[in-house]
Amino acid sequence: MTDKTETSESVRRVIVGTAGHIDHGKTRLVEALTGIDCDRWIEEKERGITIDLGFAHLREADLQVGFIDVPGHERFVHNALAGLGGIRVLLLVVAADEGVKPQTREHVDICSLLDIPGCLVALTKSDLVTDDIVELAKMEIEELLAETPFSEARILSVSSVTGDGLPELRSELLALAAKHEAEIDESEPCRLPVDRAFLLKGLGLVITGTLVSGRVQVGDSLDLLPSGSKVRVRSIQVHGSPREEAVAGERTALQLSGTKHEELERGEQLVTPGKFGTTTSLAGRMTLLPDAPKTIRGSIPIRFHLYSSEVLGRLRPLEGPLEPGSTGLVEIRLQGPVTAIRGDHFIVRRPSPQSTLGGGQILDPVWHRRRGVHLAPALRALEGDRQEALALWVEEAGEAGIDTEALARRLGQEPETLREDLAALVANQKALRIEPGPGHSARWLAPSAYKKVVDRATKVLGAYFKKERLARGMPKAEAIDRILPGRGSELDDVYLGWLEAQKVLVVHGDMINLPGRSAELTDDESDLSKAILQRFDKAGLRPPSPNEVRDELGAKPQILDGVIQYLLQNKKLARLPGGLLVSSQALDHVAEELRASDFESISVGDFKTKFDLTRKWAIPILEHLDSTGVTRRVGDARQIVRSSQ
Repeated sequence: MTDKTETSESVRRVIVGTAGHIDHGKTRLVEALTGIDCDRWIEEKERGITIDLGFAHLREADLQVGFIDVPGHERFVHNALAGLGGIRVLLLVVAADEGVKPQTREHVDICSLLDIPGCLVALTKSDLVTDDIVELAKMEIEELLAETPFSEARILSVSSVTGDGLPELRSELLALAAKHEAEIDESEPCRLPVDRAFLLKGLGLVITGTLVSGRVQVGDSLDLLPSGSKVRVRSIQVHGSPREEAVAGERTALQLSGTKHEELERGEQLVTPGKFGTTTSLAGRMTLLPDAPKTIRGSIPIRFHLYSSEVLGRLRPLEGPLEPGSTGLVEIRLQGPVTAIRGDHFIVRRPSPQSTLGGGQILDPVWHRRRGVHLAPALRALEGDRQEALALWVEEAGEAGIDTEALARRLGQEPETLREDLAALVANQKALRIEPGPGHSARWLAPSAYKKVVDRATKVLGAYFKKERLARGMPKAEAIDRILPGRGSELDDVYLGWLEAQKVLVVHGDMINLPGRSAELTDDESDLSKAILQRFDKAGLRPPSPNEVRDELGAKPQILDGVIQYLLQNKKLARLPGGLLVSSQALDHVAEELRASDFESISVGDFKTKFDLTRKWAIPILEHLDSTGVTRRVGDARQIVRSSQ
């Protein structure tokens, strides 16, 4: 990285990836087109093969073409897969003297699965064979591409040694690159899958990759996922030229601070903080290659590739057996986390012996397993457009709802871009907007989740008041625990407000009731309540136990308990700390006597003496007086609080 800084220009950006069998001349062809040797390692030069990804670039007017030279040897296919993300044009290289080989077929399969839109074939080493051999090689290539998305690709004979055919190849390649220029929204969050990381003397850690979305500027603070490291961008280069910023579609090198080289592994993604997440469970649409060894019926071990990530896991079809050559929905469970969004392309390979099985596109990067009748509707939603996927994710969030930021992370978008889609869901009665309050972002809730809360509230309150017929109301805290179990309780104020507006319940302070309900005593219960209250008032500070009252009055325990609860709620009786019951009238008398006394403060001993109490009753009564503001504890004594205080 040099000191000279190039200003960012308005250019069209395209990434071209070379692919093909080992020693078919990919690296030499790129060097002939760009003047840049992509072989970086001594081992590569000694052995004459590309082991890791190589990079080069070409500039024509406002068209900037970046080349990724993909290794061809079977042992290095995992490196090839790391470089194929972000490619818009495939430059397939086939040597005329050897024709189509195993890695040629596998690279074509992989590029087909990744939906690379453009393809051009370079028939290299044409100077080494006769015209008849060249024609046979062309026929073999045409047969290879016939059943692929690249069936219309042009095949051009070239020689990197003599230069024959290179001008025409260059012209065709630039035209194809211009045609398939990616439509990139630079306002999206930054996302750069890391495919190389190394140390430069005097500069420290440098990483490279293709910036697939957004932009990155010198000084930006970014996250490395899935590790979670926080880094800062110290400098930027694009194709060897220093920049103040890089934008989506460019091969980019970043000098970083904040993490160590040994802490980095291929598979990390450099992203805008908070805009992307990690996952180990995904659902996607996958095509099983026609030459796959067998039908996939259940869960199988796989090697999962997404951008530069390579993780072991398991895959199972979600719609029945997946036959070779067919496409279906699959569930993928990984042993380690990856950073993925809806729409990402992936490749699946066998762990051993290693070979490509198929690939496809992620539909849900945070897949929650479903079974039975819930599976088919979820799969239909995922197969639909973005709004249908959003509606599914809102529904699966349940009563807790989901915020816009979490939805945006699944799509790799800024939350603002979802505004119209979410408004449409509300208009179509597929979502409700929740405003939790200041400092909290809006959340989205499925109407079905709210209906569950309504049904549960009706059931819980109905059962409670059937059992507690004389209760003044249901304690609010208990009601929330039973009506909103789990994460839904975080939105208790919102839910209670909605339920009250719809006349499902009524909130009175710390009590919840049914609309129009009041606790009414029967004639027998009214007589019993008078008798109970008379017994407690007469006993003063030496009250009977509930069992003694039951025996004296011959009352049934359940009825007695209900009437006592009624008297407590109507403040005729008071429950002291520890559960003791006493007449409220007797406590009022104690408060009046203390305020009328000469005491400024009173000890426990003096309190016991004054009111002729045992410690069993004195301590709970004093604690009750503290809680009601009659006294204030100061050390071991109680200060008496009078109206002037």
